[in-house]
Amino acid sequence: MDSAYLRNFAIIAHIDHGKSTLADRLLELTGSLSAREMQAQVLDTMDLERERGITIKAHAVRMMYTARDDQTYQLNLIDTPGHVDFSYEVSRSLASCEGALLVVDASQGVEAQTLANSYLAINHGLEIIPVINKIDLPSADIARTKEMIEGAVGLDASNAILISAKTGQGVPDVLEAIVKRVPPPKGNPENQLQALIFDSWFDPYRGVIVLTRVFQGTLRRSQKIRLMSNGLVFEVETVGVLTPKPVEIDELRAGEVGFFMANMKNVGDTKIGDTITDDSNPEKLRLNDSSFFFEPESSVALGFGFRCGFLGLLHMEIIQERLEREFGLDLITTAPGVRYKITKTDGEVVAVDNPSKWLPQSEIAKVEEPVILATILTNEEYVGGILKLVEEKRGKQKSFEYVSSSRVMLQYELPLNEIVLDFYDRLKSVSRGYASLDYHLAGYWESPMVKLDILVAGDPVDALSIIVHRDFAYERGRALAAKMKELIPRQMFEVAIQASIGAKVIARETVPAMRKNVLAKCYGGDITRKRKLLEKQKEGKKRMKRIGRVDIPQEAFLAVLKVGEGT
Repeated sequence: MDSAYLRNFAIIAHIDHGKSTLADRLLELTGSLSAREMQAQVLDTMDLERERGITIKAHAVRMMYTARDDQTYQLNLIDTPGHVDFSYEVSRSLASCEGALLVVDASQGVEAQTLANSYLAINHGLEIIPVINKIDLPSADIARTKEMIEGAVGLDASNAILISAKTGQGVPDVLEAIVKRVPPPKGNPENQLQALIFDSWFDPYRGVIVLTRVFQGTLRRSQKIRLMSNGLVFEVETVGVLTPKPVEIDELRAGEVGFFMANMKNVGDTKIGDTITDDSNPEKLRLNDSSFFFEPESSVALGFGFRCGFLGLLHMEIIQERLEREFGLDLITTAPGVRYKITKTDGEVVAVDNPSKWLPQSEIAKVEEPVILATILTNEEYVGGILKLVEEKRGKQKSFEYVSSSRVMLQYELPLNEIVLDFYDRLKSVSRGYASLDYHLAGYWESPMVKLDILVAGDPVDALSIIVHRDFAYERGRALAAKMKELIPRQMFEVAIQASIGAKVIARETVPAMRKNVLAKCYGGDITRKRKLLEKQKEGKKRMKRIGRVDIPQEAFLAVLKVGEGT
């Protein structure tokens, strides 16, 4: 097809503003699926996506649309996630598009992720079409939503398309706007091949399936291609498009979006954001890294395992749930941490992301912790509780402004260390679910961070160690020791649980010993007889304490995740 009739677009929005429902309606209107094949959230293929009502993976689907000018256009829709943790999915999808539909809920207005995704699209130079969804709701306020789009995002909302994705009202106008306002892709099918990988997954029967956008040249069956990040060469076996059913075709030309298979066995070979080129004449396009990172690690307390890198707590939860469901694993998760920069007394700078690798205090000149710039949008009645929460998390206010008569936008610098545990859940609690959060890394702060160790029966348990700010170390140590006392079962001997910074113990709790009543057989009689029996028991307990070991239950490792809630 002539590239003048191609349109590549994404749908971006805050979580739960109706992206997947709009995608369903577009597929229905273009006849891509029959009424029998249609189901809600048709592009969300994972069970987890359907259960939670969220989009996790990016999806690409081709639709053929005959416009009102009687021309047939090829529309390539790339559906993107809306949660803050999955912003990397959004950015790599946007790199494959020329336009974007910005969907805003008429009853809720502009939320934090709406702003973040809009700025991502603007930075990628995309044509943005504002779409106001859920106009059929009784609480819909279209005038206020337009005002918020213009005030907060900076887009002209006078020609925003008013729709209800649920009922289908106004959706045909969206298709016309895509055809009229989104520019066709640039690129020449005769040039050398340059294509971008924006997603991949493993199929047990076909190997790795790669979603790609061709920028220059043509990707054909039997062609030898090279992946630029690792130099691996493969022969393309199958080329196809999703309609959303997979359909095999002979080639993907410049500007088109589709998938290919090339007998790849390892999904790690296809780095997201990598460039695919012709093996005979490689040319690089752009490169970034994929989201989930892991490396082998061993712990004295837990044995062998993996240290994993996530984008946020929802991302961690989703990966954990998928591993448990898809591979039948039983996982123990330790407390999440962040990467600190430590300047040693000899001037050397080292990065530390694991409490077990923390340097002795005498070798540390200064510690720098990563900082985020958080944007919080909320109703004005919840501002007091949110300000208290961000102050408690050591936040520094950058701005405070009203984006409409009742909506407030706060910008705070916050240490990432304070965010990774429970910040998002507590923010939702204090605002009754009305606050929305977006954040990005904003550099490093110098902070007096210390390593807090938990000692059980005198032995440090490395999996329970955490890095905390010196000012909060006492409260965190006391709370953690108290939690451990509840969770560690009583032994035949007394167990001391201590929280320490270096050699200094800052908090202690004691799990009392289980004790047989040795005086039960003494009916009256001399006190010395009773004392003798008690002394004998005491000696036995001492000997047990010396040689006994304490088994720490799984719940104790998870307690570190929850202990921040009360402090």
